[in-house]
Amino acid sequence: MTWSIIARDRDSGSLGIAVASRFFAVGSLVPWVRSGVGAVATQAMVNPTLGPAILDRLGNGEAVEAALTAAWGQDDGAAVRQIHVLDSHGNRAAHTGNDCIDWCGDMAATNISVAGNMLAGKSVLQACLEEYRDQAALPFPERLLRSLLAGDGAGGDKRGRQSAALKIHTAEVYPDWDLRVDDHPDAPNELARIFAVGQTTFAGYKEFIPTHLNPGGVTDRAKMAAVREKAGPQ
Repeated sequence: MTWSIIARDRDSGSLGIAVASRFFAVGSLVPWVRSGVGAVATQAMVNPTLGPAILDRLGNGEAVEAALTAAWGQDDGAAVRQIHVLDSHGNRAAHTGNDCIDWCGDMAATNISVAGNMLAGKSVLQACLEEYRDQAALPFPERLLRSLLAGDGAGGDKRGRQSAALKIHTAEVYPDWDLRVDDHPDAPNELARIFAVGQTTFAGYKEFIPTHLNPGGVTDRAKMAAVREKAGPQ
């Protein structure tokens, strides 16, 4: 029902997931990211408990293959699950169950993993990989979005479009970007539009939010007002 891209930015170490589906609110169930630990996309007949379980194991030092294998626990539905994982070093593991609906599968390159099921074809994932490679000069969020849109252009979910999401973690405990389109006839492009809106006031405001290096953040309202004025009308 879904295809997703997990990537690690080589320069910053940021981890991100972009996902789209002909399914309501895919961003609420599929993408799981933890700063400095890893990223997991759990899809097909989704089991959202697998995301946190794998991230816990990665956080405790397990390798990605071992973490994925061990996280099944009491889940006997491996045949209908699809899941892929990237850790904070770019190591990758993936599983596509034998009973996932065609086209289904996964692919990878350095610091990127793509996987999907119920797709128009393998070309969806290939387009994602190629676009991500070709857009190396773009900032990490835009690169992920362009990759997602390339997959959509290659046919995406063969049933159509409904929801999409973008989740990126840098070095903080909270996400740098966490955007969702839960129900829209052109969800991938709507996600890109919302991200573009976020490049105005919101992107500037993020400079004032507390971080682990600056726990108090910036509370000067005059500085915030200046950012809003610079951004102009939204």
